[in-house]
Amino acid sequence: MIKAPKAPFMCLQCHLVRLPKRQRLLRDFTTTRLLSSSSRRYNSTTSTDSANSKSNDILIQSRPPTAPKPNIDIKHIRGNPSLYKKNCKERNYKAQSAYPSRIIELFAQLQASRIDSRSLRERGNALRRQIAATIQQEDEETESKSKSGETPDGTTPDGDIKSMSKEQLIEKARIVKKKLSAIVADEDRYKAQATELALAIPNLTSAQTPRGDEPRVLSFINDHPEPEPSSSDRVWRSHVHIGSELGILDFAGAATTSGWGWYFLVDEGAQLEQALVNYALAVATKKGLGWRQVSPPSIVYSHIGAACGFQPRDQNGEQQIYALKGQPEKPELCLAGTAEIPLAGMKADSVLEEADVPLKHVAVSRCYRAEAGARGADTKGLYRVHEFTKVEMFAWTRPELAATKDVFNEMLGLQKEILRGLGLHCRVLEMPTADLGASAYRKVDIEAFFPSRRDPEHVGGERDGWGEVTSASVCTDYQTRRLATRLRTAKKMTYPWTVNGTALAVPRVLAAVLENGWDEADMSVTIPEILRPWMGGREKIEMKHRRQ
Repeated sequence: MIKAPKAPFMCLQCHLVRLPKRQRLLRDFTTTRLLSSSSRRYNSTTSTDSANSKSNDILIQSRPPTAPKPNIDIKHIRGNPSLYKKNCKERNYKAQSAYPSRIIELFAQLQASRIDSRSLRERGNALRRQIAATIQQEDEETESKSKSGETPDGTTPDGDIKSMSKEQLIEKARIVKKKLSAIVADEDRYKAQATELALAIPNLTSAQTPRGDEPRVLSFINDHPEPEPSSSDRVWRSHVHIGSELGILDFAGAATTSGWGWYFLVDEGAQLEQALVNYALAVATKKGLGWRQVSPPSIVYSHIGAACGFQPRDQNGEQQIYALKGQPEKPELCLAGTAEIPLAGMKADSVLEEADVPLKHVAVSRCYRAEAGARGADTKGLYRVHEFTKVEMFAWTRPELAATKDVFNEMLGLQKEILRGLGLHCRVLEMPTADLGASAYRKVDIEAFFPSRRDPEHVGGERDGWGEVTSASVCTDYQTRRLATRLRTAKKMTYPWTVNGTALAVPRVLAAVLENGWDEADMSVTIPEILRPWMGGREKIEMKHRRQ
């Protein structure tokens, strides 16, 4: 006897769209209905999606088989669609705000499709049994006729498929198999599309994060060097002019060699870069903190960068990274925009032990950014460039707010110590939702004072001389779920949380040192005392040939 299919499990928490009446009736079909021919048509190219639903679908990305398999908590998204929709809008991910409801629609379609496929499988099984019975009956009748010479009376039992010939049964089975293949293809498409939509949704946001686009000032570092705008000519305060006058920055040569957004550091400029790197490493790797130094690769798989959250906010082809033309049939490669990417990928598809976390790494790397920004006063020179050196901190922690906050605060403490030692006046900001990237749950930036960025006529304005020099973010399990980095605890297997922070971005800090250490009367830059051991004891950077 063929049993009618059971009703599928329906999660009340997920508030699924109620199935149409016709599809609900499938739950109570009798054996006779199961064995009857179906009037429904199944075609993988014909979808029941509405036009509005289809508009929210996105391209399903092709990932190489060697890529980590992401495991997004889609059930949580289905159970909290309003939370994710609101979060996307607050973070300026407007297109993604429609994805949670679309995921629910896809899940409802998947459930309905599974009911249909279960019905077809039952029908296919019945057909196969009847084909076997028919073949056996024909064999028995043939054997009986050969022995007795009698012919059957031609009567057949009542029933749908029992009245069919073997050829008819085989044709029906072929049709059912084709329909079932179409349904299975649709189910695979529903699941793939739901996963792709979930991957594109940004991380949830900390309660400490200000909503909107205005950051909240948390504290200041060092005294302000210029409480009132300088009466001197502002042009001499720009690090571009300072570096050119001292002969330690060459933008013209770099423009000829590589284009706008690149630069040469010359003589004391190159020495200052190395001094800043050595100083940041000395602070971060001091005894007792457990930061392990790593030298990471600058080229990574593109799917690793995407898993870390380096993706554009829109679907208009915005480019953040440099893609590399690799070998055919090989995974795509790109230049890492930050050491955060290779450091996160270092533990992809692996299991961390609870005793190993927090696992803290610090790395020096070259970073490559395609979106260097528009040419303007706030982005000229070293402030926004395509290639630069950065000292980056990255850590895996237990999936707990308290444990992660300890590492996050430690990172902030190191950032403050580095900038305080350089004598730079800075402010610490809790960044708002509009400024968070896809992976960040919470972000704190530190901005340094740049004399050239202050407008004397608009003191107290939005910028007022400030420019970002460091950033630190908590990413919860956003990256580890996408990279398949797991954590084995005494109770269960889970996903660790990640934290990242800039120990020192060389070009911007170098620019701040030049502008804040500039002595216009002496035409020299005073080197911060903390850097002098790595500058051969030199106290100042002076002009090579003084003008008479």
